[in-house]
Amino acid sequence: MQKRAAEFGFRFEKLSYDWPKIISRSRSVADKLAGGVEFLFKKNKIDYLRGEATIPAAGKVTYKDRNAKEETAEGDHILLATGAASREMPGLPINGKTVVNSHDAMIIDPQPKRLIVIGAGAIGVEFAYFFNAFGTEVTLVEMLPNVLPVEDTEISVALEKSLSKQGIKIFTNTKVGAAKIEKGQVRMSIEGKQAQELEGDCALIAIGVSPVIPAGVPITLDKKGFISVDDRYQTNVPGIFAAGDVIGPPWLAHVAMWEAIQTVEGIFTTGFRPQRLKEFPGCTYCQPQVASIGLTERAAKEQGLQFKLGKFPFSANGKALAAGEPEGFIKLLVGEPHGEILGAHIVGAEATELIAELGLAMKLEATYEEIEATIHAHPTLSETVHEAAGAAFGEAIHI
Repeated sequence: MQKRAAEFGFRFEKLSYDWPKIISRSRSVADKLAGGVEFLFKKNKIDYLRGEATIPAAGKVTYKDRNAKEETAEGDHILLATGAASREMPGLPINGKTVVNSHDAMIIDPQPKRLIVIGAGAIGVEFAYFFNAFGTEVTLVEMLPNVLPVEDTEISVALEKSLSKQGIKIFTNTKVGAAKIEKGQVRMSIEGKQAQELEGDCALIAIGVSPVIPAGVPITLDKKGFISVDDRYQTNVPGIFAAGDVIGPPWLAHVAMWEAIQTVEGIFTTGFRPQRLKEFPGCTYCQPQVASIGLTERAAKEQGLQFKLGKFPFSANGKALAAGEPEGFIKLLVGEPHGEILGAHIVGAEATELIAELGLAMKLEATYEEIEATIHAHPTLSETVHEAAGAAFGEAIHI
């Protein structure tokens, strides 16, 4: 705020923040949401049993309650939604202090002065942005060529430039070598364009997740260790189903909820045919935000698809300029000859909100003409969607 205050005509002197308060508020919001789920259980007369569980056989779940007393719950169907946990990095075990995972990073206190983030997927980028915004010296290390490697390359490159401009040191195409904890500091060698030594108060390991597989009846896993399921989300054991992170990527809360609903509807609703995941919105909550759905440009080319690109910069949008957020652009892949949206990619202000319109457009198989023919209010950021649709065929008004 203080860095850009003068741009908006504000002056701040001795602006400060309370780090423990920031962390405690974050956790109180999360706890409130969790409490809301427990309320919904009670409201809908769902028994909520807490404990460490195993599945000795189909139809049975054995668990230990708070008093370590073993109990058994029975049912015709069991849905596994045990999720996934942060992957450990060989040679640099997580200790919750100098080497942390994403859970630890949300409650870390005091604030580290120097942070090394290993892995530049969504989690790594989000934490790198957050800590950098509060003044921590952040170094981000990624083995692949770009940050957010699953995103469209053009989007990743734009974000990398922005994060670098904000002061984050970024090393891509870089591997971590030997690492150790010495005198309360993390020291490691990295190997990229050139070998270097890094040092920090703390290292955040963000190199992916591993599934949490319940013990008991043998359930078939795929090559990466995630639970294998059929088109109805059923495992190899009849009556045992699985959904969410435990069945593999993408590891997103909204995807997990959608899969769980598909599973339950398939079990209890006559004639309902569950769907497996196809298009889904992926969001990264840094600034500028990143959001996408559908095919990247490289994926469309690999599949040999015919398409046109529609791009529109936030710098030509009135709302973005007024808000002081001209950075970024929207990019649409429009299929030929029918004009359907094959993919949508956004880097910029409120990208994670804007992507919903394009998800709906793809779900309804809307064409670029139908998006362009829809009146978008002015001034709004959503006008960028309208303009990008027109830009694919040279019909945008404001560029």
